[in-house]
Amino acid sequence: DCSAATENILIEATDLGLGAVWLGVYPDKDRVKPVQNLLGLPETVIPLSIIALGYPTEIKTPNDRFNAKRIHRDKW
Repeated sequence: DCSAATENILIEATDLGLGAVWLGVYPDKDRVKPVQNLLGLPETVIPLSIIALGYPTEIKTPNDRFNAKRIHRDKW
């Protein structure tokens, strides 16, 4: 659910003309603890991600990184 919510925030940010990036926090304990401390979260609340927002200074075209050699069907 949190991943879906993060994705929806990224989509809406794009729709609003903002630049956004998903910064992964969980499951890296070296990231989770500092974020918990920064936000004053109790131990039972584990942050999944942080979303950085801003106004882009340039518009980049999407990269096409598709590589058919990475597709494996019924074998590795």
